[in-house]
Amino acid sequence: MNLDLVYRQAVLSVAGNPRVEALIKGRARSLVRRYVAGETLEEALRAAEALEAQGVHAILDLLGEMVRSEEEARAFQEGILVLVRALAEKPWPKYVSVKPTQLGLDLSEGLALELLRGILREAEPKGVFVRLDMEDSPRVEATLRLYKALREEGFSGVGVVLQSYLFRTEKDLLDLLPYRPNLRLVKGAYREPQEVAFQDKRLIDAEYLHLGKLALREGLYVAFATHDPRLIAEVKRYTEAFGIPKTAFEFQLLYGVRPEAQRRLAQEGYTVRAYVPYGKDWYPYLSRRIAERPENLLLVLRSLLGG
Repeated sequence: MNLDLVYRQAVLSVAGNPRVEALIKGRARSLVRRYVAGETLEEALRAAEALEAQGVHAILDLLGEMVRSEEEARAFQEGILVLVRALAEKPWPKYVSVKPTQLGLDLSEGLALELLRGILREAEPKGVFVRLDMEDSPRVEATLRLYKALREEGFSGVGVVLQSYLFRTEKDLLDLLPYRPNLRLVKGAYREPQEVAFQDKRLIDAEYLHLGKLALREGLYVAFATHDPRLIAEVKRYTEAFGIPKTAFEFQLLYGVRPEAQRRLAQEGYTVRAYVPYGKDWYPYLSRRIAERPENLLLVLRSLLGG
């Protein structure tokens, strides 16, 4: 039995219960502050500035996903445009992440493309890079179509994400090669059935390294998004052994997770970015963080017991 998988699926299942959601939203604020910069853009920018002082760059993400109306999707687009304009005034690297369902993908692929196009038209001239996040497996195909459409329209300041736990990912990577994508590689944080995803952590890790090395050999710029010390060490060993410069890849970690490792990697000369989420729609994001690490569940329980 894969205990990691059992734990993750159990947490994600329980987190979907409305009563559990209400309880955590009401009483686990201390844990939220550990992983979420705040509910406002001003708080997120302060967190980003603090990271920059430590040599770590920030990826700003206005939290939100799976909107239910066009009005809500357009409101999120405006919030992201406000973020883009604020970043344009900053002297440090400018980088945002967006989720397709935040911009109406579940309502209409055309709507999501329209709103993404509007974001990129403002972001690219301001030097703001936009990462198109990847969500759960039913939405992968549409997300890849959005990315390809944007690239075919001439947008270059946009990146994509692939997840190593999905069986389909190597084929997706090969299909993307003509676009020379700026790639973020993750293991995957959603609850996926055994028909579409590896269920064994060892296989997911092995596939992660296989895909990352394949992308590097193909000359792609790769953002290795992981906190696993073994995977980070292997990426460092592989790139050093084959003379791949530090400018050809980077490491990405989550805000509030292993900050000492983030600073150490930056001091070693690697490009390091911390994913800095903010906004009021933080519960789905927090649920996935709890599902990733049993220690986080203990923090939740302490928050609940302590009020």
